[in-house]
Amino acid sequence: MSASSSAPTVETARRQLAERFRNSAIDSAELDARLLAGEVLGLDLTGLVTSANRTLTISESNRLESFARRRLAGEPVARIVGHREFWGLSLKLSPATLVPRPDTETLVELALEIQRASGAPNRPLRVADLGTGSGAILLALLSELPQAHGVGTDISTEALQTAETNAARAGLSDRASFVICDYASGLSGVFDLIVSNPPYIRTADIADLAAEVRQHDPIAALDGGPDGLAAYRALIPQAAGLLTPGAALVVEAGLGQSADIEALMKVSGLTCGRPPKADLAGIRRAVAGLKLPP
Repeated sequence: MSASSSAPTVETARRQLAERFRNSAIDSAELDARLLAGEVLGLDLTGLVTSANRTLTISESNRLESFARRRLAGEPVARIVGHREFWGLSLKLSPATLVPRPDTETLVELALEIQRASGAPNRPLRVADLGTGSGAILLALLSELPQAHGVGTDISTEALQTAETNAARAGLSDRASFVICDYASGLSGVFDLIVSNPPYIRTADIADLAAEVRQHDPIAALDGGPDGLAAYRALIPQAAGLLTPGAALVVEAGLGQSADIEALMKVSGLTCGRPPKADLAGIRRAVAGLKLPP
């Protein structure tokens, strides 16, 4: 499908795009073709089916070809279209933010399980998301905790602007605020729940990441230092000092890191009575520490 060929129908364009992706060994060829075609045409899956015989305009064909070339060059679909769904929310992305991934929903699940077990989901809560990026985790939690107010922190002004945009898109601006600082260094008061998905990739391992991650996600949001734990050493003591008694810190962990993170939590006075929660691949992805009453 090139701009110079006769204009294809929606269905033909989608099929041709999927074939090109398959020929380039893109595993998600069918899905990627559908998402890119849908973005260009402003159609969901049902719309693509009902409009299958409509002919693309020259402008649509050109834009779809531009998207195709970017995908074939290794750019992730989410970066191409500029947004990604997370916890049912459509989130805008920017070069300063990670692409939210399904694995991170495990952190949201564990945080909500802890709140529900404490009988607290429907009472006023103060939530903090350290290194919020796109705001994905904070906004997911606020969407499930109707009486909660939250603050997201980040060292990137661009990331915080993106998070503010996403809060507005989700209708949560009245319950979400954002602060530029390193993890919790700029926060005060106490919180009923603190969450974080910090950088946890070992510096030496970054070169081995998939190109879609290595070349398109911000390195600062990936690089966790020589052992992958640098961010946890910084944020866990900060968070522990801000938790109200009975409150939890919940963080995302990389492969094989949960025990080390629990050890860091215990050094900071947190109790890890609840086992880490595994993602669909069986990786212990979310780790929680509770601040017990004195």
